[in-house]
Amino acid sequence: MGRRWVRQLAVQDWVVLAYLLVLLGAVVAGQGPRRSTAIVCAACDLALFVAALVVTRGEWVRGEWVRGAAGALVYRAGLFVAMFGSFSHLQHILPTARAVVVDAELYALDLRVLGFEPALAFDRYVTPATTEWFSFFYFGYFLIVAGHVFPMLLTRQPPRLLAEFALGFLALFCVGHVLYMIVPGHGPYQHLAGRFEHDLSGPVWWRAVKSTVDSVEVTARTDIFPSLHTGAPTYLALFSIRHRRLMPFRFTWLPLTIATSQIVLSTMFLRWHYAVDVAAGLALATAVATIAPRVVAWETRRRARLGAGPVWTMPWEPARAPARAPALA
Repeated sequence: MGRRWVRQLAVQDWVVLAYLLVLLGAVVAGQGPRRSTAIVCAACDLALFVAALVVTRGEWVRGEWVRGAAGALVYRAGLFVAMFGSFSHLQHILPTARAVVVDAELYALDLRVLGFEPALAFDRYVTPATTEWFSFFYFGYFLIVAGHVFPMLLTRQPPRLLAEFALGFLALFCVGHVLYMIVPGHGPYQHLAGRFEHDLSGPVWWRAVKSTVDSVEVTARTDIFPSLHTGAPTYLALFSIRHRRLMPFRFTWLPLTIATSQIVLSTMFLRWHYAVDVAAGLALATAVATIAPRVVAWETRRRARLGAGPVWTMPWEPARAPARAPALA
């Protein structure tokens, strides 16, 4: 049972497991007043995901229809709760893992490479109208991500397409969150607060953005490098362009790409990110979009050779039992 269970684990399972273990190790080795809470949060995220893997990859849910529907939903729920949970716990995890910030170094790097800081350069163009424009796209990030993730997870998709989408998306956030701990910072909004001449203001979308940001403890969040507000929509745009012959990407890739360009600009216009954060987000998105299809192709061949089950099963149809493979030597 032990070897069969391990053989059923997918690459994305190992990626998420490694990520959650890194978070737990970082807070155990860290210090500060939030350490106890951070350890409990990280341990719970890991335990929930491991439990989902044991139930689903370990085939402990019996019955053709039950294993197909219930197992698919349990796996999706465990994956979502672990990833979203770890994100919501960053206000405890990040300051515990590393209590310093490197805003000065990131700002200096922008000046060295570009000769200016985009957030400061945009200051002269700040008006309620321009702030609302970029706030609309910045807030739209959440709708774009949800509009891709939930349909992909909850509707019938070609298994290989779903595997590629999920691996790239999970790798993007897992690597990004680990880098948050390595390169912590608050962003220009806080670090350069005294340098801006114009206040950001707007009646609708800026208020929505500001309320969302203020819903967490801002001083404890050092999640700026890389900019996942840049990386996530860029990855979705690259994925959509790659599969633009398929529905719905045939119609969505172009408007998504245009919206992504505005989201990227909004991260600097609204003073949340340095240019180097954005560059890192673009690089990370490009890397995972390039690597994920190759890894999925390799894994598909490997799982077929080992007789392992599919990485993803659909919630609305019975799963086929994987072929029995000879025991590994």
